[in-house]
Amino acid sequence: MPGKEKIIYLSFDDGPIPEVTPWVLEELKKRNAKATFFCIGDNAKKHPAILRQITEEGHAIGNHTYHHLNGWKTKNPDYFNDIDLARKLIPSKLFRPPYGKIRVSQISVLKKEYRIVMWDVLSKDYDNTLDGDDCYKRVVNSTRSGSIVVFHDSLKAEARLRVALPKVLDHFSDLGFRFAALSVS
Repeated sequence: MPGKEKIIYLSFDDGPIPEVTPWVLEELKKRNAKATFFCIGDNAKKHPAILRQITEEGHAIGNHTYHHLNGWKTKNPDYFNDIDLARKLIPSKLFRPPYGKIRVSQISVLKKEYRIVMWDVLSKDYDNTLDGDDCYKRVVNSTRSGSIVVFHDSLKAEARLRVALPKVLDHFSDLGFRFAALSVS
């Protein structure tokens, strides 16, 4: 993303889930921060009230497939069908491929309807060989104006996220950054 202003684009993959997503929303609200949530269709179906809360609080949502499919390991028709299934629950023109794995042939089709969003900073909050401080340091050491940072509002990442996210928000807020949601344009 253009990096002229002091803006960071936080994103959260794999939710919404009741154990983690409401906590993330509360942390963001405390600091007047906006973010983008790339939601799994199956989770959106199970937790529609949390999906609604995300958008009602001014955050963006994006499609992350219905079943968290790896584009490299999924035949194109199956991949597109899974994305279409998620689209029925997640009304957004933003798309992030799970694992960041997507084929050129998939990009060619999807870019006609979606803005495909990757990232430049990966917190690795899903990695149980790291702790929350490790994730915090990864983000602080790699983030600059315009960075798109990936966290996960998932049970797998929860312990590390609960340590890293507040520290990241406070660190960059203290430096005069603001946190914005991604848009389709």
